[in-house]
Amino acid sequence: MNVIEITPAELMERKNAGPINLIDVRTPVEFQEMHVSFANLIPLDTLTPKLVGEKFKGTDPVYVVCRSGSRGKKACEVLLASGHTNVFNIQGGTLACAQAGLPITHGKKVMSLERQVRIAAGFLVALGSLLGFFVDPRLGFISTFIGCGLMFAGVTDTCGMGMMLAKMPWNRVANNPSCSLPKT
Repeated sequence: MNVIEITPAELMERKNAGPINLIDVRTPVEFQEMHVSFANLIPLDTLTPKLVGEKFKGTDPVYVVCRSGSRGKKACEVLLASGHTNVFNIQGGTLACAQAGLPITHGKKVMSLERQVRIAAGFLVALGSLLGFFVDPRLGFISTFIGCGLMFAGVTDTCGMGMMLAKMPWNRVANNPSCSLPKT
């Protein structure tokens, strides 16, 4: 089954017509920094068919938003696989919602997960290259491993390094607002 996408303007029209279930599937830190005011946080790594079944009826419309649309699409696939048929991904994610003028709640500015991945990958590639050149050529494998991981992330749109970094202490939020449904 294909994921249906709607624009932020369509989302706002539906919100104005009555209460809706909008879930934000980003990390708690990303959510804390900026989110659509009527969104509820359920991070993608916690979105399971069991949780979905507890929170939503199979026919209730569920709207999904992330930063720019990619994780939202994955979350929609999880919802569809768990039997929900009325699932919508928001095109362009939270960034597009902000540009479209939807109500946005701003919090503490944080370093994005994407930026953290670029820093960590760059550091590991540079380290592997230097160790391979100055210590032992076999240590150049570190750079090869990271390069292959980045290619895999690009092809599959799944980033293992990003998932690991999301679990680091600096990416945690005290009083995690996770799974705070319903907010309308």
